[in-house]
Amino acid sequence: MPFTLQLLLDRRHKCDLASGNMKDISRKPDDAPRVGIVGTGFMGRVHARAARMAGATIAGVAGSRLEKAQEAGLGAARVFASGDELIESGEIDLVHICTPNHLHAPFVLKALSAGLAVVCEKPLAGDAMTAALMAGRAAEAGLVATVPFVYRFHAMVREARERVARGDIGRISLIQGSYLQDWLLRADDDNWRVDPELGGPSRTFADIGSHWCDLAEFVTADRIVSVCAQTAIVQSSRATNAPVVTEDVATVQFRTASGALGTLATSQVSPGRKNRLFLEISGTEASLAFDQEQPELLWVGDRSGSRTLMRDPAILSAAAQPYSPLPAGHPQGYHDCFDAFVADTYAALRGEHRDGLPVFADGARAAAICEAVLTSARTGGWTEC
Repeated sequence: MPFTLQLLLDRRHKCDLASGNMKDISRKPDDAPRVGIVGTGFMGRVHARAARMAGATIAGVAGSRLEKAQEAGLGAARVFASGDELIESGEIDLVHICTPNHLHAPFVLKALSAGLAVVCEKPLAGDAMTAALMAGRAAEAGLVATVPFVYRFHAMVREARERVARGDIGRISLIQGSYLQDWLLRADDDNWRVDPELGGPSRTFADIGSHWCDLAEFVTADRIVSVCAQTAIVQSSRATNAPVVTEDVATVQFRTASGALGTLATSQVSPGRKNRLFLEISGTEASLAFDQEQPELLWVGDRSGSRTLMRDPAILSAAAQPYSPLPAGHPQGYHDCFDAFVADTYAALRGEHRDGLPVFADGARAAAICEAVLTSARTGGWTEC
């Protein structure tokens, strides 16, 4: 019997997708997973690096073409002609899906059917129903299935979450922020994400608004329940000369389950903003603010004044300390977050619990919010999510 099928039969991963609790009843802690990477672009390289850092063996890689996989240099033991061949090989335990968005669902569903654990880039799917199906299939199979909402893994994000949870800022009244980039600013800037056949019906919000909403809900433990949105296309055509139909900019007003109000601006055409995710939470006692381009810092404000807290494991909460392995003054960044996310995923594969690990239920949640944003922008009214 192929090893991956034996995994499915003999080593059921018991998952609670709502809480992120996962238990693997037989894998030994010192087992290193055999990992496959499908997709050889920027994200494929990031996933491969993090897999190596976590001690995994990269058993196989597949790209859009055999030559691309051969030239990718991801350190794989074997190059496969296609993602399907890699998934069906019986030579891997876990597959990282790093392809264009339209391929996420087919590869994920095939991998889950083969008994493989999965890490899939967001968005899980172009529509909420398919994303929910993927989350449901992972739960039914009892397999570890995670989504790289990696900004959760900044130590100062964990510190903010802990302070909110213990009541330091009081009752939340306002959640606001933005996620701004400029990499698609000009008409001659282009990417597969612009094509809705490859990227899906939403571009900016699905790509980066999903990160912001996940982070806001993660830090506050307060769900966005309704949205009122606007979208705009700034560049009506790009290098391919095909009409652009996905949004360059999206703005959203929202309400949360607790009654807090919120605003969010997302853009891929804001000059000078490279990857600026900003989140500020105001409560009845204090405010907290996090800027992803200054990830070593957490701004803390109250009526008597404000201060900036620097990442220092000596003074951080117990919740933040595991994600602050370096001494103060030794900056941590994006790669560190991604490495921590992948390491926690592999720990879940071994049956260990990792608090805050983003699973497919979180990916489905992001898809539901994105779909509500598009509906609201189209109808001009408030939409529940």
